[in-house]
Amino acid sequence: MKKNEPGSKKQNRVLNTKGKKRLFSAACGLAVGLINGLLGAGGGMLAVPLLKKAGLSQQEAHASSIAVILPLSMVSAVLYWFAGRTDLSKAWIYMPSGVVGAVLGALLLHKLPARWLRRCFGVFMLWAGVRLLTH
Repeated sequence: MKKNEPGSKKQNRVLNTKGKKRLFSAACGLAVGLINGLLGAGGGMLAVPLLKKAGLSQQEAHASSIAVILPLSMVSAVLYWFAGRTDLSKAWIYMPSGVVGAVLGALLLHKLPARWLRRCFGVFMLWAGVRLLTH
């Protein structure tokens, strides 16, 4: 039997590795969605380190986490709205400046060295954690 033929040991290892990566990715997606839907935020904070572990650079992980969080946030927001738990009139006031901030952040992302981006992310996570525990 040749090395790359179906059923060979090498082929089985490759399939096993791909299966583990898919299972890990699915578990990570479930965790990010659960945290995002349950807490209303935080999915991105979980997604960034998981995407880094999957092999993305610091900038790619931050940018990709937005792509992951967008549909999850939309689904959660729609479900909250249909359940009567969201008052859009109170949310609208934050949206224009939030859009400006999102544009600025997206433009700055690739200008920051990965080390500083990691530090900023870590400081923000610490600040958020302390704030949640003390208020």
